[in-house]
Amino acid sequence: MFQTHKHKLDYSTTINSIQASADPDNSPRMLYDRKQAARQLSISTRSLDYIIAGKGLETRRIGKKVLIPYGSLKRYASGDHYEITSRSVADAVACGERCA
Repeated sequence: MFQTHKHKLDYSTTINSIQASADPDNSPRMLYDRKQAARQLSISTRSLDYIIAGKGLETRRIGKKVLIPYGSLKRYASGDHYEITSRSVADAVACGERCA
């Protein structure tokens, strides 16, 4: 009743070909917009905005568009961040004041 398949599908080659077609040189983007950067860090865009306001990430601007360099994302992701990401912390850092 049931036929056994002699050919086993190799999904790894399919996945590799999809990844290769999506990114031919296999390197990260140089700049990410806010939504993409938040996704890379696994946080919300609002949290990302607080981090940017608190000078936790470098940004570049092209017109009104805010872009975050890959290197800045990588540096931020490689460190530990114990402070609470909130509006009050971002406002305190932006004003030059630091709560103890």
